[in-house]
Amino acid sequence: MTTRTTLAALSWPLRTERLSLRPATVDDTGATWHFRRRADVSNWITRAPATLEEHRSWFEAPDTLARTLLIEHGGTVVGDVMVKIEDAWAQAEIAERARGAQAELGWVLDPDHAGRGYATEAVRELLRLCFEDLGLHRVTATCFAANEASWRLMERVGMRREFHTVRDSLHRSGEWLDCLGYALLADEWKRAGHS
Repeated sequence: MTTRTTLAALSWPLRTERLSLRPATVDDTGATWHFRRRADVSNWITRAPATLEEHRSWFEAPDTLARTLLIEHGGTVVGDVMVKIEDAWAQAEIAERARGAQAELGWVLDPDHAGRGYATEAVRELLRLCFEDLGLHRVTATCFAANEASWRLMERVGMRREFHTVRDSLHRSGEWLDCLGYALLADEWKRAGHS
């Protein structure tokens, strides 16, 4: 069985040139609600609670807190990121070796802080965390095809587009939308000159 480091076992916060990333706590509920409730944000994310109480119920759940990191700039929360560690597919005889081998990533940046490269800087650090600190084999991310800012970010950090689905995802507007899926392998990340 492969033993991998967990998010909880890492030393926090992580620091980049301008940002700091740390695990979310219940005290961060209001700060994340501030930007997640905005229509220009909630249009693209999986969950858009209508009230602070609904947001609190989701955000403060142990599973959410366990996979959510806050992005801070100068002590101000400017966004959050998700690192959802998952098992990779494997044949039954070797399934143990695929446990916790990959992660799905997600991100939300407060639009008041957009256009400064914070999301790119945070996601690059997230990739470093996944491959160096957690020892993962692969990371993935998906978005609605119409969310150009998100898929351009995936390409900017070196992720490779793996699929484009056609109207497979039902948006809360009632429309069926296309989705894009991206991935990056640890060896691709290293070949790009990281680590």
